[in-house]
Amino acid sequence: MRVAPLLAIASLCLAAVRPLVAQQEPTTRVVRGLSFAGNRAIDDYTLSTVIATSKSSFFATAWWVRWVGLGEKREFDELEFRRDVVRLILFYRQSGFMSVVVDTAVRRTPRDVFVTFRIYEGEPIRVKQLTIDGIAGIVDEIRVRRAMPLKVGDPFNRFLFQASADTLAAWLRNRAHPYVQVLRNFDSDAGAFAADVRFEAVPGPRVLVGEIDVRGVERVDTTTVLRTISIHPGEPYREDLLFQSQRDLYSTGTFRSAVVALADSLPPPTGDGAARIVVRVAEGPRHRVRFGGGYGTLDCFRAQTGWSAFGLLGDARVLDVSARVSKLGVGWPLNGGLDRNLCHPLHDDPQSDTVNYNVGLTLFQQAFFSPRHTASLGVFAERRSEFKTYTRTQIGSNFGVIFNARRRVPVGVAYGIAVGRTDADPAVFCSVFNVCDLATQSTLQTQRRFASLTVTAGERTEDFALDPTSGGHIGMTLLHSSRLLGSDPVYEFNRGELQIARYIPFGRRGVFALRLHAGALLPARLKLQGQSVKFVPPEQRFYAGGPNSVRGYGANELGPRVYVITDSSYDTTFAARTGDTIYTKGFRTVATGGNSILLANVELRVPAPILPDRLRLGVFVDVGQVYERQTEVYSFRNVRVTPGVGLRVTTPLGPVRMDVAYNGYDLEPGTLLFQTESSLTTFRRSYQRHRPASFWQRLVLQFAIGQAF
Repeated sequence: MRVAPLLAIASLCLAAVRPLVAQQEPTTRVVRGLSFAGNRAIDDYTLSTVIATSKSSFFATAWWVRWVGLGEKREFDELEFRRDVVRLILFYRQSGFMSVVVDTAVRRTPRDVFVTFRIYEGEPIRVKQLTIDGIAGIVDEIRVRRAMPLKVGDPFNRFLFQASADTLAAWLRNRAHPYVQVLRNFDSDAGAFAADVRFEAVPGPRVLVGEIDVRGVERVDTTTVLRTISIHPGEPYREDLLFQSQRDLYSTGTFRSAVVALADSLPPPTGDGAARIVVRVAEGPRHRVRFGGGYGTLDCFRAQTGWSAFGLLGDARVLDVSARVSKLGVGWPLNGGLDRNLCHPLHDDPQSDTVNYNVGLTLFQQAFFSPRHTASLGVFAERRSEFKTYTRTQIGSNFGVIFNARRRVPVGVAYGIAVGRTDADPAVFCSVFNVCDLATQSTLQTQRRFASLTVTAGERTEDFALDPTSGGHIGMTLLHSSRLLGSDPVYEFNRGELQIARYIPFGRRGVFALRLHAGALLPARLKLQGQSVKFVPPEQRFYAGGPNSVRGYGANELGPRVYVITDSSYDTTFAARTGDTIYTKGFRTVATGGNSILLANVELRVPAPILPDRLRLGVFVDVGQVYERQTEVYSFRNVRVTPGVGLRVTTPLGPVRMDVAYNGYDLEPGTLLFQTESSLTTFRRSYQRHRPASFWQRLVLQFAIGQAF
């Protein structure tokens, strides 16, 4: 009799428990996998930007680490997922694939979901005919067609269709037709998979530049603005020159904002007319102070500061005062003994016994006789040293002009004159120039006047300066020094360098990088100790090796070298495997540099499988040599090839790089000298060490900030 009430009570309890159980079950799922299949015309990355569904981060998707619970988790939205199918279909149809079919494959678990979009693209509608009307006598139709992103034979992409109309309008606006209109039309046949595209340009009147109205100037004179910009009254209107004028105003550093635009939105009422241009500027701070610091394996700690005055005397001039110091912690008078720990590579470098410095004052003049040219005049005092090679101390002045600074290939011409001295290891003069008498060497290291004329030209098209992914650069430098320019007779030579780099995208985020570096010296003959020698100061010779050169060698260790015994009580050991005599005390190696250099680098940079946004891997091969050229143009007999791998960590300052390169070569042979307090003598005509026996000892580790090239 009591069973019915009990069943009723049980039913009520179950009804109350069910919502609680439902609340405990997960209401959302995490997207653990997102992929596309069947897409050939459009890559995965582009398709992923079209849809709303997105995959969780690496630590939330990889099966072997997601159990930790780290990483950003993206929730699965059923409604947006259904809309994503429509989004993909519309995007494909806008790209010319009208018969596209999008299917989905979804694998669900209680907490996760794995999504795959299966795409059947079908045959696209292609541009069969492209007609352009209204541009006869204004622009070259062949060049315009070449510049348009949409071409005959391409899929009829609506985005490129609009971009082509914008390209045509830009060409006409750059040819004195600022009020141009471009009418677009197309006729597509889905059955024939063909489309006829037509652009009709309505150029409007031809317009010249009229009044230029400058607004916003306070301390800067209006004539300064007019002299800086690239447009002038009476010239044909060109929209690209308006943008160039805006960049020129920014480059002066005087203005924090600048806008150069057409004042009137409607064309002149009749015929040819003059367009009014408005230049709106906002002046920035007149003075700026900057500070900086850092650490480098070959500089130890370094610091720099500077002060700049903009708009000097109401004109587009910049006065800049700068100061830099390095070798902090290892060089006098700020030697903190860091060469025994943090700056250990400088422990046995005689060139790092004193702090390096550079103090300079430079006056920059924008729009030097023309908006296209920039001039600079400066004075400086410096002490700079190169690792284990030389130290240069000098004071001087320089004057330079950059011609056509806006063009793709600006040309710079600079004249510099300085008085200073170069201190180098006596073994360099004895080995390279056959001047072994220390008294004669001291005459070469006294203070002398050095003057030079330098011509530079280059083109830069890379997208990012710190970490380029496309484009490249090419640069050439020619230097001439002689008595005609004011140099001491010791300094008479010609020096030339050529550098070429190219960056080719590899996949979506990889880069294939190449670089070529070649240089040569042509010295005049000089009489020393009654003999004729070709003398080039050590600071002008070529050196290679290090993290930004051939990475299988340490800094400046590639190329000719000389070995010196400096202690009469030197110790030796004998390597039975190679037969080498190894000096363990009172012995040093000195890089002598060369009069020619030829280097080539090839590197592939790809995202790492873990944290690809922060980490990248590099595989590289460095090839090259520094040598003493005799009669040949270039020598390939002693070229060194050092392959390696590396890791790059992305930071705001650029990629922090660690490279490991393999060097399987014996050390370069060189003369073994014996040095006393008064002279150098030849101990052995040729001395050489063989490569280390262990594979691990042949690996060279390099650290640096920034890409190698």
